[in-house]
Amino acid sequence: MATTLDQVTPGRTCRIESLKGAASLVQRLLELGMMEGEQVTVVNKAPLGDPIEVECALTRLSLRKSEAAQIQVNLPD
Repeated sequence: MATTLDQVTPGRTCRIESLKGAASLVQRLLELGMMEGEQVTVVNKAPLGDPIEVECALTRLSLRKSEAAQIQVNLPD
C-alpha cells in the first residue's frame, strides 16, 4: 500500500518508493541516506505531528512533516 512518510504511524516500518519535491530537498534527503528501496521506521511523532523522528540506515533523523510528505513509501500488507 503506497502512502507518504508523514502518514505512517509510529512503530511501523516501510520502504521508500520515491522522493519528490524541490531538487535541494531531494539532494538533502539522499545525503542523509534516504534512498529508494531503503527501509525506514517511524520512531516517534511530536504531539502535534511535527517533527517526525525516523530511523533509516542505522541513523535517526528528525524530519519536518512537510519534508516527510515528499517521501513516497510502501507499507507491507
